[in-house]
This record gives sequence, C-alpha cells and structure tokens, in this order.
Amino acid sequence: MKKLTKAITMLITVSLLILSLAGCGESKNAITVYNWGDYIDPEVNDLFTEETGIKVVYSEYANNEEMYATVEPGNVNYDILFPSDYMIEKMIKKDMLQKVDTSKLDNYKNIDNRFKKLPFDPEDSYSVPYMWGTVGIVYNTKMVEDVVDSWDVLWNEKYKEQIFMYDSERDSIMVALKKLGYSMNTRDEKELEEAKKLLIEQAPLVLAYVGDEGKGKMVNGEAALMVAWAGDAMVMMNENPDLAYAIPKEGSNYFVDSIVISKASKNVEAAYEYIDFLCRPDIAAKNAQYIGYSTPISKARDLLPEEIKESEVAYPKDEVISHSNMEMFNDPSDIVELYSSIWTEIKASN
Repeated sequence: MKKLTKAITMLITVSLLILSLAGCGESKNAITVYNWGDYIDPEVNDLFTEETGIKVVYSEYANNEEMYATVEPGNVNYDILFPSDYMIEKMIKKDMLQKVDTSKLDNYKNIDNRFKKLPFDPEDSYSVPYMWGTVGIVYNTKMVEDVVDSWDVLWNEKYKEQIFMYDSERDSIMVALKKLGYSMNTRDEKELEEAKKLLIEQAPLVLAYVGDEGKGKMVNGEAALMVAWAGDAMVMMNENPDLAYAIPKEGSNYFVDSIVISKASKNVEAAYEYIDFLCRPDIAAKNAQYIGYSTPISKARDLLPEEIKESEVAYPKDEVISHSNMEMFNDPSDIVELYSSIWTEIKASN
C-alpha cells in the first residue's frame, strides 16, 4: 500500500473528479474505482482503457473503515470497491451493494472453487474474490534470536521498542485474542477485557503502531518484529533477504478481499467489464506479482515466477488455511463501540 499521505491526496483529487462526473450525469465511458493503496499493478488500469475505451477514475484508501466512512454517507459514489470479508458482510446488511450476475463474467470460471461460497457471501451473490492471504509476524533474522512460532514473542522484554503493531483495533486485538486461545470473533466481554489488559501490558514494548510506513521501516532494519499481512511480507522479504515470515501456532486471520459493485454505481455495464478484466489469468497474475498478495485463480498462479508460486508465505499449504485455529473476521457491528473503547485505552497506555 502507498503511504497514507499519497492516498489522501489522491482521494481528494479523485473525489473532485467524481463530483464533476456526477454533475454531467451518468458517464458511459468512465468507471470510478476505490481500492486499497498499492493494490493493483499501475499498468492494469491503462491496459483496461486501451482494450475497452473506458477510462478508470481511480482512488485509494488505507483500510476498510476509511472506505466505509467515505461511501456510507452517499456523498461520494464509486462503481467498484474492494472490501475485505467482514466489511462485505456489513455492507450487504446495510444494502450498500448490488447483486453480481456472474453469468455476465466470462472469466468468473477462473476463480478456484475454494474461494466461492465463503462465509461472508455464502451464495456468491455480491462479491468476486480478488486477493487473499494470512496475517503473521515478519521478523529480522539478524535481530531476533528466538524461534518465531508464537504470538508470545511480541511480549518478550528482549525486544522492547523493537516491535511494530498494526495501528488497527481489529488486527491488534485479534493478536491478543489468539495468544489467549480465544476466537478473534468473540463477543465475550470478559475475553475482550483480557485481550485489552494483555495489549496494555505489551504497550511499553511497542516502538510504534504503524500502517503503510511500517513496511519501509522493517526493510530498513528499524525494528525486529512486525505484525504483517502475508502480501506485505512478500514485498518486504524481496527487498530485504534478512526478513522472514511466520504464522503463529495459536492461529491467525485468513482473509479474502473481493470486488463488489456499489449500489450507487452509475455505470454497471462498465463495472462488469472491469471485474471480468481483473479475473483474466494474465491480468490477475500481473497484479499478484506486483502487489505480493495471493491470487484466487490457479491459472494465474501458474503464470507467476517459480519463487512466488512455490512460496509458502504467499501460498501456504491447504492444511494450514483449513486448520481450525485460522479464522476469517466477521462483522463486528454489534460490538464496535466496545472495540473502539478498548482500542482507545490501549493507545493511551503507549
């Protein structure tokens, strides 16, 4: 993902473009796309325009919550969005997404079956899988003496002020819940209170709660350990061979980011063309190679360089993903205020 400052600048610029388009009525030769930062090969949108004549008005967000806060009021509308699993569940409940007619997608057949009928969209009615991955620990093998196979290492006094945690309430609380042996989707207030206390205990050891900037800092050797998405880990490891990645034995988050059509879309026909283009194996492979995340299209994986398609960071064995201690996030709307309160206390203790 690009640094947040770039994402904000792009968001402002593109928002003005969108408002301009809206003022002219529906545009048949342009599509508005809102995606995670650095989550597409920069050449892909240009290739789409060359092939179809449809311009891509593109902007980026830093996380699911930022995306939701932007589109939920309805002031700025996009045709295409890329939410994660639990956010798709939430947006379906809020009637913010259009149903997807997969018969209009010639390349939908390329999506591997294990990425269909997922818990957040059990009938494949609203979403088309884009990328997937796991959450684990990136660590510097020159700075970490211990075996990294447990979340416990993030509470080791030896690494005081050498630890980066995500500046994300959901991801950081997940780490504590998994360390305690609980589900990361628990609604049990006592379990969440335990997780809060554990993260407050950890706070003096944390160098910083980071977003995009954490990747560059890890590559530069500014910390020893960082909670990270596997796709980001692939990019970091490519830039610094001293870095390695591990999924802790207590379990973690297994996620799928998907493509959806907003209920507010002004150009649904172009939206289908864009989704179908992204599902084409050569395009999916191009994106996967650039961003480091894992494609749900086996034909695309076959096109990747050997070191990527055989990587157990990008493509862990099926038994790792199917293990009961790996979970997908579900929609936390019923306890979101409790999560926010817990996170406020944790950050205040740092």
